[in-house]
Amino acid sequence: MTEISETALVRRLNDRLGFGPAPGDLRAGVDETVRRLLGPATDAAAGALAPPTGLAPPAKNKQDGKQDGKQDKDAKKAAARQRAAQERKLTIWWLDRMAVSRTAGERLTWFWHGHFATSNQKVRNAAWMLAQNQTQRRLALGRFGDLAQAMVVDAALIRWLDGQRNRKGSPNENLAREFMELFTLGIGHYQEADVAQAARCLTGWVLREQGAMFQRRRFDSGTKTVLGRTGDFDAKGFAGLALAQPASAAFVIGRLWFRLVSATPPDAATVARLTAAYGEDRDVRSLLTAMVGESGFKDPASSLVKQPVEWAVGLLRALKLRPGQLEEKEQTKLLAGLRGMGQLPYRPPSVGGWPAGATWLTTSAGVTRLQLAQQVAKQADLSIVDNATDRVSAVGALLGVDGWSERTRAALTGVKEPAQLVAVAACAPEYVVSG
Repeated sequence: MTEISETALVRRLNDRLGFGPAPGDLRAGVDETVRRLLGPATDAAAGALAPPTGLAPPAKNKQDGKQDGKQDKDAKKAAARQRAAQERKLTIWWLDRMAVSRTAGERLTWFWHGHFATSNQKVRNAAWMLAQNQTQRRLALGRFGDLAQAMVVDAALIRWLDGQRNRKGSPNENLAREFMELFTLGIGHYQEADVAQAARCLTGWVLREQGAMFQRRRFDSGTKTVLGRTGDFDAKGFAGLALAQPASAAFVIGRLWFRLVSATPPDAATVARLTAAYGEDRDVRSLLTAMVGESGFKDPASSLVKQPVEWAVGLLRALKLRPGQLEEKEQTKLLAGLRGMGQLPYRPPSVGGWPAGATWLTTSAGVTRLQLAQQVAKQADLSIVDNATDRVSAVGALLGVDGWSERTRAALTGVKEPAQLVAVAACAPEYVVSG
């Protein structure tokens, strides 16, 4: 099989396990890049950005019998504005972390956000969304079992999938079904009876201001038979049963492969090797280390269209910009651009997460992408492009593109203004697609 060049492989590693190369990253070798991204070192640059505070939900309006309809309506509007401001603060903070991240931890946190897709549109609680985000970050490269068991009792996910409505004698099967279908096993690897019994395992969890709490009196104790096993299983026990199924390893490997390597599934031999690396501990770091060593990862055909957030953060990284350092109006334009392209952190469209591939290449998304690229480029120091003899090559070096097609080079050659040149280059196939 033909493999991409070492330079292209380094770029691919930065694209797939990070958010694109920062200036200077493409000068490193493959082994050095893998060690930086997947080694045990903590991400000091991202860790230096303290989580936002002041995310407690607006105080509930207690009716005292004296408040008229207009006052009640005004109070609700004020609460909505407060929640929107909190979500904005949270989103800018996470985009900042992505822009400065130096390891694969942030990229995998983004992956798990899409995998255990939870939207604040329904949760309406920025503090819970932050708590989920921090849990996914802490466990991102660890054992998948630990992450899955944490997510099944996570306050935001419970709210998102109606788990708080599931109680002894009055089951709600939503969380149980999605946990098996979308998070651990996939369609066809469980029965309807498993869903009903698993829902019993998930009873007892209620939501309070401080988060998810277990109340034993609401728990459906007693014998349950789930996925062929019988016992008095609780939520974490059910998660363990799902992960113990032979189908679970292949399912998780397939999801990671689809997002980080290729839309073409790995063959059986590759899955077998990756399953061995994943191991009984379900070690994500070990799995990814094996994955990037596979010939499929180095295949020229294994290209992926960048998701809007990955594309935008990659552009910010290349231009040495941080969303949190932009003026408020520029932050608003950034978030509006991401929304216009169909992807905002903390706002996946469904429990299935975001789409992939050519879905992001619509005409309307392309127009929004160019507008956002123009806005971002205007904020950057582009003297390295402005002063270059060959500006087209200079913008390629700035964006981490190791070569332009003849067609793209011809189009870029006609663009004189540096910010516009960077914007057009950032919308070229060579940048929009992780080759």
